[in-house]
Amino acid sequence: MFNKKLLPVLITIALVAGFAGGVFYSRPKLADEVIVQKLINQDTGKIQNVDFSEFWKVWKLLEEKYVDQGKLDTQQMVYGAIQGMVNAIGDPYTMFFEPDTSKKFQEEIAGAFGGVGMELGFKNDTLTVIAPIKDTPAFKAGIKSGDRIVKIDGNSTAGMTVDEAVSKIRGKPGTKVTLTIAPPANGTIRDITLTREIIKVPAVDWKIIEHDGKNTAYIQIYTFSQNVDSDFKKASDEILKSNTDSIILDLRNNPGGLLDSAINLAGYFVDKGQLVVSEVFGDGTKNDFKADGASQLAKYPILVLVNGGSASASEILAGALHDNKQIHLIGEKTFGKGSVQQLEELAGGASLKITVAKWYTPAGINISVAGINPDIKVELSDKDKESLIIGDPTKDPQLQKALDILN
Repeated sequence: MFNKKLLPVLITIALVAGFAGGVFYSRPKLADEVIVQKLINQDTGKIQNVDFSEFWKVWKLLEEKYVDQGKLDTQQMVYGAIQGMVNAIGDPYTMFFEPDTSKKFQEEIAGAFGGVGMELGFKNDTLTVIAPIKDTPAFKAGIKSGDRIVKIDGNSTAGMTVDEAVSKIRGKPGTKVTLTIAPPANGTIRDITLTREIIKVPAVDWKIIEHDGKNTAYIQIYTFSQNVDSDFKKASDEILKSNTDSIILDLRNNPGGLLDSAINLAGYFVDKGQLVVSEVFGDGTKNDFKADGASQLAKYPILVLVNGGSASASEILAGALHDNKQIHLIGEKTFGKGSVQQLEELAGGASLKITVAKWYTPAGINISVAGINPDIKVELSDKDKESLIIGDPTKDPQLQKALDILN
């Protein structure tokens, strides 16, 4: 299941909660025996020049003096210690999962589950909606990219990790969850009650838009899931048979997904052998990923739509097209996630997702901090956002701008 690299950015509630803002590598289960046994049997002293004596002193004091001895759970104490060690790194995308959370994480990567249909991340240390997923409860309720989630069922999200938020929002289909939502800027804070559903995420949709006597193939990529390769090939085959004059590739509100798919899709637009993305690890090791397609769609004039919900694999594809083919990006600055995570399975069902590398566009730009700025900025006003229907030129100013430029 985990033989592919995943990108995401970002937690997807009811989609891909493991896509927390980066590329994922998966590994076979470690050969380690039970973590607790290894840790408890470790004597005090120094390991790799780290003094663990204070740790063990606290452990022994708790065992000897804590008033409710019967409530001490050594397994949970170990998990808590590991969680504290991971949190001390200060990287919100390096995470330790206890067995129950680890199981949910892997289920989410694998397929459909009960949720409300949106991706979450952090913006300015605030739990933020990266993008709602089309035709899900969150989407239908009007939740927008950039909305801040300040409470979940009345509980403040301050200090809450993304995974804790995901676990609280997910649940059995048919049950309800109430989110307290604050807009990106000043505005009315409101409660929205959503009914959880089984969420199945579309990958690709496309249609012909006629504008000023020209036919533009408008392609929306919702996520880089396992279905995107086959769905995009089907769309490409149909476009090549149609009377298409140009292409608009819409990556708005696309949180990412499979790295292999982003590279594969780049091959429809850039020449074989051209660099798509580079990964740089902590020791300086660099892996270059190059296009291996037939550049079937490169003959068409192309524009790419992006916004603050475009993250991870979306940014890789947008960066590859921009840097290699000078294809213009239109819309708003992307989210900015360029880290690579590796998922390690631990004994007892726990797992560790650890940031191991950063990725760079062909021009050598790491977009983790600033995101990718569009060549042509088209910001949406509050009024635009209220009436926005993505894919409808009469109610989508960014799409309308792209059509005007192409035609």
